[in-house]
Amino acid sequence: MSQARKTVVLVLIVLTVFSLAAHATDQIELRVAWWGSQDRHDRTLKAIELFEQKYPHIKVLPEYSGWADYWPLLTTQAAGRNLPDVMQQDYAYLGEWVKRGLLMPLDEFSAAGTLDLSTIAEAQLSGGMIDGKIYAISLGTNSLAMVFDPELFEKAGVEIPDTLYTWDEWVELCKTLHDRLGIFGAGENFRHEHIFKTWLKGHGLWLYNEDQTDLGYDDDSLYVEFFEMLLDLQRSGAMPTLEEETARAAMGLEDALIVSQQAAMDFAWSNMIVALVSSAGRPLKLGLMPQVGKPGAVYCNYLKPSMFFSVTSQARHPEEAALFVDFFTNDIEANKILMAERGVPIAPAVREALLPMLSEAQQEMFRFIDIAEQYSTPIDPPDPPGHNNIMQNVFDILSEQVLYGDIDPAVAAEEFRIQAISILKSQ
Repeated sequence: MSQARKTVVLVLIVLTVFSLAAHATDQIELRVAWWGSQDRHDRTLKAIELFEQKYPHIKVLPEYSGWADYWPLLTTQAAGRNLPDVMQQDYAYLGEWVKRGLLMPLDEFSAAGTLDLSTIAEAQLSGGMIDGKIYAISLGTNSLAMVFDPELFEKAGVEIPDTLYTWDEWVELCKTLHDRLGIFGAGENFRHEHIFKTWLKGHGLWLYNEDQTDLGYDDDSLYVEFFEMLLDLQRSGAMPTLEEETARAAMGLEDALIVSQQAAMDFAWSNMIVALVSSAGRPLKLGLMPQVGKPGAVYCNYLKPSMFFSVTSQARHPEEAALFVDFFTNDIEANKILMAERGVPIAPAVREALLPMLSEAQQEMFRFIDIAEQYSTPIDPPDPPGHNNIMQNVFDILSEQVLYGDIDPAVAAEEFRIQAISILKSQ
């Protein structure tokens, strides 16, 4: 080989080495953290493989654990300024993490198209927004629902309520089903905090005020009317008495009255329909919660994110992090792997693509979220630190006393206000 040819070959070798080195330098390592079960880990890791195939310049470093270990680990990382680029986030923690400056607003990535939110309903985004900025993208959606037994409704000659109906219509429906079938119109535990919150939301209010130092409603007649409605249903036999509820206190979801057809209606979070149908062995339907007053004046339903993905403020590669969040939100093939394990996807195209792959009960859950998305008000701020204390030691105790007939609802309403405010101010 001539000297000239040797020189050319040597130059080509050097250039190739430099090219490979440059390519290696361009490789981005993206840290992604989440909590969950082994099934979630397996599905997420498989989806990450697909992401890396689509974006070969990005290598994802997964960091996953169980719920109990996750938050102490991420808190330690935050203190050491070593947070991952993307982290799974929870609604209860979102406000605190934003307040501490640990999460990055995603609006600029949405505006640039890196994170495509153009088809996502506002109700699906509101749970991840604080002060008008998007800090978290929901990975799955839930909403409180009324559960109907179509077989019992047909037997009673009664139609399942249309999309929007009122609490007054629901009460009459409970009584009609009871009178015609000799069973309960509605199941147990309708004194639950989530039902009371739904009742308040229909009045355009919430359980707590904005800064969480007081109750969110001034008129105690709202509390009184709610419990008088339940008392009326119990007296008519259209709903179990508290004594009957107490006798069944240790029973699980599979023992719900709607499962055994001792009740024609119940309430549940939408994701519970799969377990209810499995236990019942027959189709059940989901519908919106009843409305207050004129249907649609203020929607009682809201969409609750099961969990989020957020980009941390310490992210070394924020744009690629936003690209990763977009992939989990909008990529259909990725979601065929994930199969709604984190909840009903927020992208309509993804939901539509998954439908043929779902069981009948899962399809009902997806169908309901499509409806709830259209008839929902924005979700309210997470509950304050003293909320569990208020519910367990004040609300539940007083509601039992009311439904046992030991105290008047008006007395309970006043006492609830006094004790709840005391707890809130002590936090």
